Amino acid sequence: MRLSEIYKIADEIAPKRLSDEYCAQYGAYDNSGVLVDTGEEITGVVFSLDLTNAAIERAIAVKANLIICHHPAIYGKISDLRIDDPRLTGSKMVKCIKAGISVVAMHLNLDTVRGGIDEWLMRGVALAAGDSKLPKAQDMHPVSQGGYGKAYAVPQISLSELAENMKKIFSTNRILVYGNLENKITRVASCCGAGADEESILFAKKSDADVFISADFKHHLLELALENGMSVIVVTHYASENYGFEKYCKKICERLEIPCVYHTDNELL
Repeated sequence: MRLSEIYKIADEIAPKRLSDEYCAQYGAYDNSGVLVDTGEEITGVVFSLDLTNAAIERAIAVKANLIICHHPAIYGKISDLRIDDPRLTGSKMVKCIKAGISVVAMHLNLDTVRGGIDEWLMRGVALAAGDSKLPKAQDMHPVSQGGYGKAYAVPQISLSELAENMKKIFSTNRILVYGNLENKITRVASCCGAGADEESILFAKKSDADVFISADFKHHLLELALENGMSVIVVTHYASENYGFEKYCKKICERLEIPCVYHTDNELL
């Protein structure tokens, strides 16, 4: 298959225009889309949340020449591409190009789209609370086909039980819990990835959330949430997004007639 054919399928499920829409509406920055195109016919795909060296080695080992990731491998300014780049961005790009591996990133579009990563975080939390149905959610940052940041009701559950069940759902033991473990949770606010900031915590408070769930918390944000009467569950950035990214990748694989491999960097879970 040609890269353009595979990208068309990926984009139909999570349109890049949603990333452009989100950036224009909320002052964000992104770099989703085709990042490396070697011009080769695609014979196999590796899906990985990040373009890690392990993901590249996995692609080489299984003879795949396309990596589709969530986080853009090229994000900020790059002035050169060098194999000895201490920041690793350049060295990874060189390794991919030398191995004939193309690279695609599906970032904010996949965070925000209905059925995307932020929604799957909500689904996983709801499942951990005992609800297998898709909750009706309020979006913090709505876009035309979805949104980012969710507030929603869940069946009543203690804070400690919710956190323990989340470890199973999201395949991680790295969960921090702040608040009284016996607190009863009936309403949740969550943001995948690095969504913990003053705005999202105030959104959670305004939405009457009992607990705020996200990753990458700074100290003053924990303090802000707790002093506003909310408990906090901190998951790793990777765990908050890998769960939904895998669901997205399965949708793409169902439409491809070439081998697909899902790579997980377990040390980041």
